[in-house]
Amino acid sequence: MPGVGAHGKTCGHPARAAPACHNDEVPPRFLKLSDVQEILNISSQQAYALVRSGDLPAIQVGGRGQWRVDEAELESYIARQYAVAREHLREREAR
Repeated sequence: MPGVGAHGKTCGHPARAAPACHNDEVPPRFLKLSDVQEILNISSQQAYALVRSGDLPAIQVGGRGQWRVDEAELESYIARQYAVAREHLREREAR
């Protein structure tokens, strides 16, 4: 379900992410680690560990080096995790 921006227009993000939309036409491409944490339902330490390990590619932006994750990279990570889970289940069934 798309969220609604400040001017009542749809931003394209789920309702929980609507406040993160910076304008009413183009949703943000990059997510904060707090967004990743919320989407994956993990702790901030777990989100940072995914980035630090390289499992979830991210970039640092701004003077303070804030981490940002491209939405496409997050979707790719999720797809990889589904593939890992499927393989794990196949291995268990083969025993």
